[in-house]
Amino acid sequence: MDILNQYGSDNDGSDSGSEAAATAATSKYAQQVVRQYKVDTAPDTIGNRQIAIANDSNQVVALLPPAGAGQQREMHHNMEYAQMMRPLVGPADPDGTLLANKPPTTTSSSSIGGGGGTAERQAIEEAAFREQERLFWRHGSARDPSVGASAAATVGNSKGNARAADAGGKRARRRRDKAGDPAIVRDEGAYQGPWAQFESEKKRAETSGPTDAQRAAHEQRMAAFAETSGAADGAPGAARPRPAYVAGQPERTQLHAPTERDYQGRTYMHVPGELRRLGGAVRSDDGAGAQTAGSAPPSRLLREWKGAHAGGASAVRFIPTSGHLLLSSGMDGMVKLFDAHGSLALLRSYGGHSLGVRDISFAPDGRSFLSSSYDGFTKLWDTETGACTAAFAACNRGTGGGASPNVARFCPADANVFLAGLSDKRIVQWDVRARESTLEYNQHLGAVNSLTFFDSSRRFVSSSDDKTMRVWEFGIPVVIKLIADAAMHSMPAVALHPSGRWLAAQSMDNRIVVFGTGDRIRPHRRKVFAGHLAAGFACQPAFAPDGAVLASGDAEGRVWCWDWRSAAVVARWSAHDKVAICADWHPCLPSRLATCSWDGSVKYWE
Repeated sequence: MDILNQYGSDNDGSDSGSEAAATAATSKYAQQVVRQYKVDTAPDTIGNRQIAIANDSNQVVALLPPAGAGQQREMHHNMEYAQMMRPLVGPADPDGTLLANKPPTTTSSSSIGGGGGTAERQAIEEAAFREQERLFWRHGSARDPSVGASAAATVGNSKGNARAADAGGKRARRRRDKAGDPAIVRDEGAYQGPWAQFESEKKRAETSGPTDAQRAAHEQRMAAFAETSGAADGAPGAARPRPAYVAGQPERTQLHAPTERDYQGRTYMHVPGELRRLGGAVRSDDGAGAQTAGSAPPSRLLREWKGAHAGGASAVRFIPTSGHLLLSSGMDGMVKLFDAHGSLALLRSYGGHSLGVRDISFAPDGRSFLSSSYDGFTKLWDTETGACTAAFAACNRGTGGGASPNVARFCPADANVFLAGLSDKRIVQWDVRARESTLEYNQHLGAVNSLTFFDSSRRFVSSSDDKTMRVWEFGIPVVIKLIADAAMHSMPAVALHPSGRWLAAQSMDNRIVVFGTGDRIRPHRRKVFAGHLAAGFACQPAFAPDGAVLASGDAEGRVWCWDWRSAAVVARWSAHDKVAICADWHPCLPSRLATCSWDGSVKYWE
């Protein structure tokens, strides 16, 4: 580079060397002319200013280095002629001259910055600045600092705010109520002391709630629902009114089918031949969804029982193994049985609870079922005859008060024993033959919401409002595994995979999380089902009989279906007007699904 910079010549003649020597000899101050070339060097910092080229819309389209001594004058891209001939734009001095056209100025210790142009100094005391800042954020206006201390100009919205213009103005003091008499505890004149409210902050002591007209309209709607809830097909006006069940009265049942037995003397408990042949044929044992008759999300509505339960439905369950009967419960205290294979009609209704029914559960053989109600009782019913064979109170006093059963599940290995999860943190084990509790599992710190058996009924898992899951040995009231984490949410609904190797729990952070049921019970971090809105609602998930599809409702009345392997959403549709609280797959037909909602309807999809 040094050799290149030193190379230079003014002409190409043969006698150029002798002429240069003569010139140097005639003048003692003559210097050799050396041309300087710069190749891709950076511009000097003294004149490091750029020229902006604007288009017709005053938008900067290019930046050029200005011409000047020691500046880089090389462009590395081609520009159009129209752009190069546009006027210069940029900041201007107070005299109107563009700063880009002014020569660079010398910097000194008293000047602000370098280069062309001028800079204006402004100074304000910290206390005065903070005072005006508080005035501006509180009242929307403050004193203008650019007009001098003697002026009274303000910036911002000063309408109706005379105090903002006066920096020395005092803030008006708010008045408190009187402290009161220390001798008076209640009513008017009671002692309040330093806790007395300000006059501008008095709260109106008005109770919130429905008006008398709204309450009367609601009572009329509930009466209309009560009159039509016993209809044979769920249609309004198709049945006579029925009285509400009162605690202490004998339980009742009503047969809605035309006849109790068919021409061969069989009741509705008889399993159709085609379902008997399909029973258990589509179940998968590998847990991966490999099956011969694949599951598929439903594509159409097969039947809707509108208004099946006044006040909303709470749960639906297919009868085990065959699935030809469908059981539903609701907030009207009723349990209803529907034909899910032939006529799709209402077969029988069971009435024995004075409050809403929270959960229902079939026995392993389907000949009986349990209903858990907010009235504090879990009752055992005969599915065929409709008789209530036993009633189990949540409290030992036998009154049913103080606690209510949230969930009840039969032991799959012994139909004479069932567990009931109560709202007072206990899990009670009942013996159906002795009609008494035989064991209590008391380790939870909140209401018990779900009970799920696994590992061939040797173990079960319970979830609670205390945001934990506890694993128990059946018959031993000692926790063998505690699943708790600071990031966990409450999981009020749990479903067991048909293979028995996984548990799917509805979490209150709008996810369905998965736990393994092996020797080390722990969450499956990479398998999470999300997308639905279920926070705050105990939406019961359900697996297809082969385990390939997981379904769940959400708070917006939609039903979601996920692929078990990929956790991808394979189907979703709007099913109900209110919360879709429960879903259950048909145990034999892998494309049929039953759902229920708080709008009181039960729907059957295919």
